[in-house]
Amino acid sequence: MNKFLKRTFDILISFLMILLLLPLWIIMPIIIKIDSKGPVFFKQERRTKNGRIFKMYKFRSMVVNAEKQGAGLFNYENDPRVTKVGKFLRSSSIDELPQLFNVFKGDLSIVGPRPCVVYELGDFETLNAKYKKRFSVRAGITGLAQIKGRNENSWEEKVMYDNQYIDLFKKQGILIDIKILFGTVGKVFGKKNICEEKVDESLSDEESAKAAEEEIIRLAHIVEDDEENERETVLKEENPIGSNDECIAEQESGGSETTDETENDIAESFDETAKEIGDETNEED
Repeated sequence: MNKFLKRTFDILISFLMILLLLPLWIIMPIIIKIDSKGPVFFKQERRTKNGRIFKMYKFRSMVVNAEKQGAGLFNYENDPRVTKVGKFLRSSSIDELPQLFNVFKGDLSIVGPRPCVVYELGDFETLNAKYKKRFSVRAGITGLAQIKGRNENSWEEKVMYDNQYIDLFKKQGILIDIKILFGTVGKVFGKKNICEEKVDESLSDEESAKAAEEEIIRLAHIVEDDEENERETVLKEENPIGSNDECIAEQESGGSETTDETENDIAESFDETAKEIGDETNEED
C-alpha cells in the first residue's frame, strides 16, 4: 500500500510541478544558450532501484564535457567549469528541476536516495550489504541525506541516512516523504553546502577528487567482517584505555535510538522551515 501511495504521490506532484513550471521550461533554455555554448540539458547515466541504469536530466550548469575535466564528478568551491548561469542554477537547485520528468517516467521518486553515477561506487555487483541496501528503493530528487547536510556529508554518512530513510518509510509511509520535502525547502533557501569539501586543502582539485573517488569505492566494497574489524580498530585508537567490548556494546545499544533521533530531527526541521516561511511572509506584508 505504501509503495502504491508513494508512486501516486510522485506522479501527481511531478505532473503538477511540470505544468506550474511551464514558463521556466521556456525561459531557462534561452538563458543557458546565451550564456555558453552547448546543449540546454545535461544527460548522465545514473543508477536507481536494483541498480537499473537510466538517463537523468539536469539543466546544464557546466561547460561541455566537464565530467572529463578537472575534478571530474566532484565540484569544489570556485570550480572553473561552472558557467555564470550555472552558479545561480546550482545555488538555487533549479538545475535539478528537469528530474521531474524522470519522476513522471518512473526512473526516480520525489524522495529517495540520490542516484549515483554508474561508475561512482565501482562494480555494482560486488557492493557490500550496507551500500546495496540504498538501491532497494527508487532513487529520488531529494532525500534525508540532503536535508541533513547536502554535499557536506561524506558518502558513508549519505549511505547511513539513505538506509535510515528506507527504515523510516516502512514505518511512516508517505508521511516521511512530506516531512523531507518541507525540510528540503529550508535547505534550498539556505543555499549551504553546495560544493564538496576537499579531503585535504593542500591538494589540487584533481588530486583531491582522485583520492576521494578511490576512498569511496574502497568503503563501498568492504565486506562485513572487514568492516567490523575496521570499526574495532578505530574504537581501539579512540579508546586506548578501557574495554573495547564495552565501547562496541554502547554503540550497538545506541544504534536503536538513531531512527527515533532522526524522526525528531526531521520534525524540528519541518517546524523551522514552516517558521521561516511564515517569517518571510510577515516581512513581505
